[in-house]
Amino acid sequence: MAYVPVPKDLTAVKTKVMFNLTKRQLICFGSGAGIGIPLFFILKSYTAVSAAAICMVLVMLPFFLLAMYEKHGLPLEKIIRNIVRVYFLRPKQRPYETNNFYAAVMRQDQLDKEVYRIVNKKKAHPRRKATD
Repeated sequence: MAYVPVPKDLTAVKTKVMFNLTKRQLICFGSGAGIGIPLFFILKSYTAVSAAAICMVLVMLPFFLLAMYEKHGLPLEKIIRNIVRVYFLRPKQRPYETNNFYAAVMRQDQLDKEVYRIVNKKKAHPRRKATD
């Protein structure tokens, strides 16, 4: 009897388009091949074949990484974007601030008491000034 592995988490299953590759992988591999192969043939006429092959591999490597690398469900460009945000765009120290509801209620209570004192003080002053 044939054994077919069934993944327990079906959200991790990706739709394969052609050659058992996803659309993302096909686009990245096609872009890498579209840049790397012509570069190889151009460099082959000016340098040794091995040097041209190494240059082609180095140029195609980022496309391969974009197609295949994934960590915690995030593709490589999102991981790089997060790293750039953390190290370069956001401040290094983030102060921990809370919105304390109790402190807001206490401030409002203090303001109410102060307003009450001011209003009661003004009511008492006109009588004194009238007798002066």
